[in-house]
Amino acid sequence: MAGFDRHTFFFAVSIASLITCAACEPPRPYRIPLPPVNNPVIRTPPLAPSPVPPPPVETARKPLPQEPKIGEQDLKDKPQTERALSKETKESAPLPSTGQIPAAPEAPPTPLPDDSSLLAKITPGVTPQRAASLRLTEEGKKLLESGDPAKALARLEKTIVIDSTNPYGYFYLAKAQYRLGRYRESLNFLEIAESRLRNEPFWLAEVHALRGENYRALGQFQSAEASYQQAVRLNSGNRTAADGLLRLQSDSSPSSGK
Repeated sequence: MAGFDRHTFFFAVSIASLITCAACEPPRPYRIPLPPVNNPVIRTPPLAPSPVPPPPVETARKPLPQEPKIGEQDLKDKPQTERALSKETKESAPLPSTGQIPAAPEAPPTPLPDDSSLLAKITPGVTPQRAASLRLTEEGKKLLESGDPAKALARLEKTIVIDSTNPYGYFYLAKAQYRLGRYRESLNFLEIAESRLRNEPFWLAEVHALRGENYRALGQFQSAEASYQQAVRLNSGNRTAADGLLRLQSDSSPSSGK
């Protein structure tokens, strides 16, 4: 009994020491602790760049087939009818349209109607001075046509005294001076008449034709021709200018010098 108690005592002491050692161990944590905040950030390594694919290999282009050259012998071998048809086709082919209508040929200018009747210019709106001046101008015109330039000059001088703005009075004064052989005086009156007749093509043509007559009488043939041509451009029916151009051409022809 004493031996059994000794063994029991030692067993109990061993169990007690084991329990005491187990109680001295620190308790184990139930989860893994988090890393401290001041730890360095773990960076992932950069990805390696993907390799660049090699450029595609160009396939060799096949040369285009060249048209066969036409030699001189080939042209000679063509039948005559084929070449004639080809030429006819080219000539008959219509021209490409440009969208523009071809301009029509200019028609010759028509002669202006005779506007030399001064009495027709006496209308209800004309002032008494202009009406009286126009009547005297018509009388001086009739005297010139009858071959009396001196008497016509005296009558025409009164026209500009009554109405100094009457352009027809200046024109017939220039015509009377021309008939009397006073060509310089005639040209002076024509300058005044021209400045007042710019808007009347018929009378402006008369002025240029009479100026041509004065230049021709003075021997200035180039100036005369230029004046005649200007008169014809204004009025193709001006007989004085047309006859003056014909005289100048006949005077300058080689046969006239024989």
